Amino acid sequence: MVSFSSILPLAWLVPGFPLLGFLVNGLLRNRMKGNSSGIIASTSVLFSFALSVLFFFASGTGDINTKTELFKWINSGSFSIDFALQIDPLTITIMLIVTGIGFLIHVFSMGYMKHDDRVNTFFTQLNLFMFAMLILVMGSNYLMLFIGWEGVGLCSYLLIGFWYKENRNNYAARKAFVMNRIGDAGFIAGLVLM
Repeated sequence: MVSFSSILPLAWLVPGFPLLGFLVNGLLRNRMKGNSSGIIASTSVLFSFALSVLFFFASGTGDINTKTELFKWINSGSFSIDFALQIDPLTITIMLIVTGIGFLIHVFSMGYMKHDDRVNTFFTQLNLFMFAMLILVMGSNYLMLFIGWEGVGLCSYLLIGFWYKENRNNYAARKAFVMNRIGDAGFIAGLVLM
C-alpha cells in the first residue's frame, strides 16, 4: 500500500496531465491526423483519473487535510497567497468524479467528433476545460478558486460555441458568457465581503 505522504508531491500532476494534453494538442493541432488529438487528450485525463484513484486508496479512512504548495504566488509583507493544492476527502471525491466522468466524455467524443474538421481544436479546448475544473476543485485558496471558475467559464463559452457557423450556437455561447459574468459579480462580492 502506498502512503499518502509519499504521493502528495504528485498532486500537481492531476491538473498537470490535462494541461500537458492541452499544450501538446494546441501546439500540434495542425499536424495531427485522425484521432491523434483525441487519444492524447483522453490519455491525459486517464492519467489524472488513475492518480485520483491512487489518492483515494492512499487516504484510507484517515482524516486527511493537506496543502501542497507549488510556489509562492503573491508575497507582500504579512500577506501571502500560495499557488497550492488542497487535498482532503471532499477534494479527492470530486477529483474522482471530474476525472472519471471527464475521461468517459473524452472517449465518447472521440467517436462523436471523428469526422469534424476541427476535432483537434475541440480536444484542445476540452483538455483546457479539464485543467480549469481541476484547479477550481483543488485550489487551496479563493484566488485559485476564482481562476478555476474563470477558466471553466471561458471553456464553456468556447465549447458551447464550437460550431460557430450556426447562429443558435453563437447565441447560446453568448448567453453562457453573460450568465457567467453575472456569477462573477456575485463571486467577487462574496470575496470582498470575506
